[in-house]
Amino acid sequence: MWNMRLFFFGIAALSAASCYSQVNSAAKPSFSGIYPHLAMYNSEGECGTGAVVPWADRLWVITYGPHLPFGSSDKLYEITPGLAQAVRAESIGGTPANRMIHSESNQLFIGPYAIDPKRNVRTISYNKMPGRHTGNARHLTDPKKRIYFGTMEEGFYEVDTETLEPTLLYEDGNVTSKKQKGSEAGGPAARLYGAHGKGLYSGQGVVVYTNNGESGKAALEQFDIEAGSLSEWDGKNWKTVRRNQFVEVTGPGGIHGNSNPATDPIWATGWDHKSVLLGVRDSGKWSFYRLPKASHSYDGAHGWNTEWPRIRNVGTPGKPDYLMTMHGLFWKFPAGFSSGNAAGIRPRSAYLKVIGDYTRWNNQLVFGCDDSAQKEFLNKRKIKGGIEGPGQSNSNLWFTTPSKPDQLGPNTAEGAVWISEQVTAGQFSEPFLFAGWDHRSAWLANEGPSETEFVFETDRNGNNQWTELQRVTLAGQKDLQLVFSAAQKGEWIRVRPLQATKATLHFSYTDTSRFKTKNTTLFRGLAETGAKTYQGGLLYGLGDNRRALGLLAGKILDGKFSESGYYELDESMKLVKKDDPETATFIRNKFAIPLNLVSVEASSVLVIDDKGRRWRLPLGAQAMSTLTDQALTRLCREVATERDLLNLHGTFYELPAENADGFAKIRPVATHNLAIHDYASYRGLLVLTGIENSSQNTGRIIRSNDGNASVWAGTIDDLWELGKPKGEGGPWKDSPVKAGEASDPYLIGFYDKKSLRLSHNLPETVTFRIEAEPIGHGPWLRYREITVKQGETAEFSFPAGFQSRWVRFVADRDCTATAWLSYR
Repeated sequence: MWNMRLFFFGIAALSAASCYSQVNSAAKPSFSGIYPHLAMYNSEGECGTGAVVPWADRLWVITYGPHLPFGSSDKLYEITPGLAQAVRAESIGGTPANRMIHSESNQLFIGPYAIDPKRNVRTISYNKMPGRHTGNARHLTDPKKRIYFGTMEEGFYEVDTETLEPTLLYEDGNVTSKKQKGSEAGGPAARLYGAHGKGLYSGQGVVVYTNNGESGKAALEQFDIEAGSLSEWDGKNWKTVRRNQFVEVTGPGGIHGNSNPATDPIWATGWDHKSVLLGVRDSGKWSFYRLPKASHSYDGAHGWNTEWPRIRNVGTPGKPDYLMTMHGLFWKFPAGFSSGNAAGIRPRSAYLKVIGDYTRWNNQLVFGCDDSAQKEFLNKRKIKGGIEGPGQSNSNLWFTTPSKPDQLGPNTAEGAVWISEQVTAGQFSEPFLFAGWDHRSAWLANEGPSETEFVFETDRNGNNQWTELQRVTLAGQKDLQLVFSAAQKGEWIRVRPLQATKATLHFSYTDTSRFKTKNTTLFRGLAETGAKTYQGGLLYGLGDNRRALGLLAGKILDGKFSESGYYELDESMKLVKKDDPETATFIRNKFAIPLNLVSVEASSVLVIDDKGRRWRLPLGAQAMSTLTDQALTRLCREVATERDLLNLHGTFYELPAENADGFAKIRPVATHNLAIHDYASYRGLLVLTGIENSSQNTGRIIRSNDGNASVWAGTIDDLWELGKPKGEGGPWKDSPVKAGEASDPYLIGFYDKKSLRLSHNLPETVTFRIEAEPIGHGPWLRYREITVKQGETAEFSFPAGFQSRWVRFVADRDCTATAWLSYR
């Protein structure tokens, strides 16, 4: 009967498979591994990539809209080895991010679809299985014939792999909310903590489910409240394992499920406001570890900013290679990671893309991204000046070499085990990653009233055997920075106080050799700062399914922008002049660069954020002040979903959303000192304007036939190639200073070769206290004091091991003072 069903189904599916649209890839352009013709669009507020899976000699891709449990305009895509893209007619959309290869039935389950080896697609209707499908798992008792589906609102189903008939286990929350009191009852409610389910996996007799968000007004504004959960189900009852935000859950078997489900470990990744969390379940119990964060753009108690950290085997059949993504950092993840074999996790490099899923295909890594959302969700802020979002959501795939995860941004990262919290005498902190960086330091603060001794221990080999590393005694209300030497080895580090107290312990790691020199070829043709005339233009990703990038082009001359016409950049990356006054007017009105968003002062750039907090950032080339004051350079724009790119005084920064603590967690990417006029996301690309008049069409510069319009195209992660962040300035330059009053915070994190000059105007000695804030939302800590005599300038070079996100200064006398920092 099974074979007969397959025969008739095969005829029907082959007929359906012939009814899809196909895009030929012949001679299609690519930029940094992004092929514009492969861009995926929908009609929703977001178009993220939910899953990418090689299967049946094709790459299969699904996209998702933001909250569409009953279907959407999203598609199932089939991509050939020649990079021709087909949109499958069976597509029903939704918000899917699940994928599993079921070996016994020889099918790929991806989203609501099941695909056989001949590329026949069957679809499970949302009428039968509603919800935002977020994960699949092997069945606990009948894995040969059934699989589990889980949804983001705790809907759970088991699905017959032959008939695709779902059986309801727990009703999806979206269905429950639609029902009126007294109507037909659904399945029992799971009632798990959290409001944004993410992952599903099974083994060791349980199904594990992760949730990374919380509902309610507080979760939309505060990043550090209790949120999310890690839960498991034994086939009858649910149990909360841990009340934190969790995302990925998988094991060595990955997309196939664990080969030895009774004994293979299960891994789960998550985070809280302190650091990244890593859980492993083996021998029937969970163990947890902490790792540092490279980026805080993934924070936010609602969980929306975290699409989707993964652990994937991107190696070959004979050589597994597990790649982990978490909080903006690529990680090497050991295939045999367990509580008794916890060695080998290493940082690789930092990235800026929002990556939904990834795989190895045709000896390349393929990243499915979340690039450009029409709805900017909660990511509105004053420094954008009221700019509109893109007209239509779209995303793309990013093809790279297998070595690319080692070649992007510096792996500087930081995180805490305690932040101003009560700690118990004799109780160890959770283990924190200790291996993998050249320079390692920690800030330790005893915020209690009494002296406390802290004992540091390391697990040298990752086998849960701990030895004492050092002891530190701190008086009450005292703090210090610890710098660890290369001789102090260990995979993990932990600490216990010998007396109960309130404490902060925060680790900062960096590897200065990873800072890059500028790639002069990649950005050739962009106008240098100080150029008297060059081509600019305002950018807007068009809506109404036009799938083009609008450019209101013009010339910048003597500090003014004068329009030269309206152009559109199409799928083939041709820049063509158009007669469309309505769109030109829309761009002119909605995308003009506003004035007075920041204050460029003699000492630094002052930013006052949406919460009224004051932040000071370094100065770049002097000519950048003119471009900023004359509104000739875009300051801030979303270039990846819920991620802003800040372009301030010649440096690009990653700027988290306000609900992820915004400017407090800013990260400099690269200093360019270029006359960039505007920038935007388009088909997965980063497009820049501000092009030299004399530049010709190159692999990066695209110019219109009439020569009056031009853009640069690449990917956001090309920005690392601009070279390391540099700059100078400080909170004071010949500024009046009150004794005992701290200066504004000044950014010092992520820079290299940091030096300081201190001076004052008094006819006597002044002592300046340097205070550090390594966390962004933590306590200010006393670093050191420097005494400056009358008429002298004190110079100080920060050691390579010094790491803090912010720095500020306090003088012991009223004076006029300068605190000048240089980052080289």
